[in-house]
Amino acid sequence: MAADRPDRQVLSRLDTGRLIGECRRHAGLSQAGLAERLGTTQSAISRWERGHESPRVDTLGRVLQACGFEGDLTFRRHDDEDRSQIRHMLSLTPEDRLRHFTSAINAFNIARRAGEERRIA
Repeated sequence: MAADRPDRQVLSRLDTGRLIGECRRHAGLSQAGLAERLGTTQSAISRWERGHESPRVDTLGRVLQACGFEGDLTFRRHDDEDRSQIRHMLSLTPEDRLRHFTSAINAFNIARRAGEERRIA
């Protein structure tokens, strides 16, 4: 998690409760303090954070705003390249990029060997 904001999340995998809790903590607010800013109850904030209920998208926008954040929605086709991942990879040092790819290759080789062993057995 970045020190000054919550992690970036893909909408289809958005954990609204975790996002609300992260934003609230980054803002230094208690559940009661956030509820007061939103004109709702502490128990509503608690239900959202525990995942028992989900706020509407416009309400989530107000929650983010009350915590000092703004949400961005980026629409792209499923077959589009992931520009955020490309930006992340370009921000790495060459050494970090090499470590990342070496780790990915090692994981691929382990999975491939496990598949080969299952076919042989």
